[in-house]
Amino acid sequence: MLKATLRSFLAHKGRLLLSALAVLLSVAFVTGSLIFSDTVSRTFDRLFASTAADVTVSPKEDLDEAVPSGRTATLPAALAERVRQVDGVAAARAEVDVDGLTVVDEANEPVGPTTGAPTLGTAWNPTERSPVELTSGHAPRGDGQALLDSETADRKDVRIGDTLTVIAPPGSFEVRVVGIATFTTTNPGAALVFLDPSTAPTKLLGSPRAATGISVDAADGVTDEQLKQRVAAALGAHTYDFRTADEQAKSDVEQLGGFLDVIKYVMVGFAGIAVLVGVFLIVNTFSMLIAQRTRELGLLRALGADRRQVRRSVLAEALLLGLVGSTLGLAVGIGLAAGLIELMGLLGMNIAADEMVIGWVTPVTAYVVGLGVTFVAAYLPARRASGVSPMAALSDAEVAGVGRPLRVRAVAGAVVGAAGAAALVGCAVSERTSSAASLLGLGVVLSLIATVIAGPLLVRPVIRVLGAAFPALFGSIGRMSQRNALRNPRRTGATAAALMVGLALVGGMSVASESMTASFDQQIDKTLGADFVIQNTNFLPFPKEVTDEVRGTEGVGLLVRGRFTPVAVRLPDGDRVETTAAGYDPRLDEVANITYVQGDSAAALANGHLAMDRDFARDHDVRVGGTVPVEFPGGRRAELTVGALTDQDAAEGFGTQGGLYFGLATLERYAPGGQDSALYVNAAPGTSDKNLRANLERTLDPYPQVQVRDLADYKQLVHDQIAVLLYLVYALLGLAIIIAVLGVVNTLALSVVERTREIGLLRAIGLARRQLRRMIRLESVVIAVFGAVLGLALGLVWGVCTHEVLALQGMAALAIPWFTIVAVVIGSAVVGVVAALLPALRASRMNVLAAIAHE
Repeated sequence: MLKATLRSFLAHKGRLLLSALAVLLSVAFVTGSLIFSDTVSRTFDRLFASTAADVTVSPKEDLDEAVPSGRTATLPAALAERVRQVDGVAAARAEVDVDGLTVVDEANEPVGPTTGAPTLGTAWNPTERSPVELTSGHAPRGDGQALLDSETADRKDVRIGDTLTVIAPPGSFEVRVVGIATFTTTNPGAALVFLDPSTAPTKLLGSPRAATGISVDAADGVTDEQLKQRVAAALGAHTYDFRTADEQAKSDVEQLGGFLDVIKYVMVGFAGIAVLVGVFLIVNTFSMLIAQRTRELGLLRALGADRRQVRRSVLAEALLLGLVGSTLGLAVGIGLAAGLIELMGLLGMNIAADEMVIGWVTPVTAYVVGLGVTFVAAYLPARRASGVSPMAALSDAEVAGVGRPLRVRAVAGAVVGAAGAAALVGCAVSERTSSAASLLGLGVVLSLIATVIAGPLLVRPVIRVLGAAFPALFGSIGRMSQRNALRNPRRTGATAAALMVGLALVGGMSVASESMTASFDQQIDKTLGADFVIQNTNFLPFPKEVTDEVRGTEGVGLLVRGRFTPVAVRLPDGDRVETTAAGYDPRLDEVANITYVQGDSAAALANGHLAMDRDFARDHDVRVGGTVPVEFPGGRRAELTVGALTDQDAAEGFGTQGGLYFGLATLERYAPGGQDSALYVNAAPGTSDKNLRANLERTLDPYPQVQVRDLADYKQLVHDQIAVLLYLVYALLGLAIIIAVLGVVNTLALSVVERTREIGLLRAIGLARRQLRRMIRLESVVIAVFGAVLGLALGLVWGVCTHEVLALQGMAALAIPWFTIVAVVIGSAVVGVVAALLPALRASRMNVLAAIAHE
């Protein structure tokens, strides 16, 4: 049996190749994501571990800043002197590190990275742990001098002697580049500007007595933990945060973890799609191979092989396929990880490819995924093969399921489908976002399973409709192609399912994204009343001088500032909710249309008051006139009176939980030092919008990071952000289509082999090569369009239910992307034509006499 299994596998290696490609893609994405994330994690572990001080003292921050406030937490620089007096301290330095700077050259072009990495300003305090070393020029001395990192200098063609303008929180200032510093470790992609330690606090923090942290070196014989305890005792354990080198490195890695997780989850998503679609392909391949080997399997049974041996033989072939696919997938995954590392290099994050980390978990995962996918996919065909009787050797019987009743599928599909429909209906009528989202996920999974199970039941009615025009358009060739697709509903359903999965995802996400876009457009039209909104390109806050310049611009009639801060609110029902609150100037009503349920803007923005969303207030038993304790950054606390309740949608309150906002006077009292994140500007009487925009753009010319946007620009900004999600979905679609094409090619190729004698007879009675190719192409097209119709129908249901979840967050507009749907159906027909090219060509080249004599 072992010899027979090996010979069977090698005899069908060409037919199994396409299935192996599906396994290869699945394994490649899994292993590539593991290798890439392990390599980046190891690289940054070493970076942070090698650069962290023995003990770091930093300001105590209890609130996570989900939305940038522009506030830099500081502590007194004089603490460094107190720390130096602590027993066991070898050295202590006041550090100044500020991110979110903008640096421009003499042509007013940004010097920093444009890929999302920060531009950092820091004091030049070189130590043996520094990630950079001075390689040319000299250290900055006094006011007006700076160092620049070598990679930024090379990328932007900055040389020693050039003048740069640094736009920092306290204001702008010019520096002359007097030296270049080169990274000795991995550059995380940031641009670094180093200033003289004596001027850095004033320039970057606005105070010569401020610092962002204290770095402490331990004396010989003193452990980091001992030093931490001594420094904490000297300064007050609850006053600041104290971390050892290991704790600081771990904290830095956790902050980076979000970025790495996004990449990992995206690649795992690709792997998941590849695995799911690959299962359909492998099931179909083995089902057809077993159908074609009915007599061979019957002969094995007649010679003495029992059911278990036949089942083991088929599963062994599947495991050989998985072994080959996993091995090749592991190799491709290594290449994929190397490509990602090179891509990160182009984006400014330099990771050495020769330091690629391939841990033992990676190959184990590769083979578990590859072998597991093929084993699971081949199990049902293997069980079917074990049911072949010895008498099948004497007949032309098949076990592919042709003509077998579909009653079991009908019952199973109906039960699972009913459960899925109930979950989706529950999602649509639910009034809580969390329960609606859970029911949506359950409904998507169950409805997908039900459609896959019941797919063969839909083949005959749907394909009869889809192919109804074939006889009229293509005559007898069209009729035969339609009947070929109807011949084996199980095979047609399984082949179409691979394409259906990808298109269902695309349909659902397209409806969701189109609805989000329409909802935001609707809410922006409803809410935004300002002529122009001024914001940073990447939504980071900007220095006060930008606000002052805009306020002094000719034609500006009204300017309302918007600012953010993290807060924690303790509510009457006992919950403590961390969220982001906004602060606005008093004349907010003139630039925004806010719907108040109780109170008004005057009450909301009064000193010591705040406003919140009605639903949030109801859920937590908050009433107008009541007070709520609010925690601000730096440990400040206040009892604020609820002045107003609003009926907010997603676009209002910037979608933050609770929709909290108050007056800028309240914000500046309890969270000073923040920066404006948005300016809402109305034109003065007699000034046209066109003239005001031109004046504002001239004013903001020295600040390239700040943009002037009107209503249309603001909408486009939202559209572009949502489009990023769609690009990911389309990439998943592309992967699903690639594997689905492999599935259609495999099915048609095996079908051609199965129908060799039939094709020979058709050719003998006059069917031309061109007609034969057309028949196979039409069969492929109708199968592909069938998969597209099922997928899009399912996706539309998912999309509408997703919209119901979004509506609970205020995104109430439902939009169906009909153009995308029509384009996908047309594209599916093209996919069918492309998938049929090779099988049709092979069929047309058969020798007629040899085909007729084929057994």
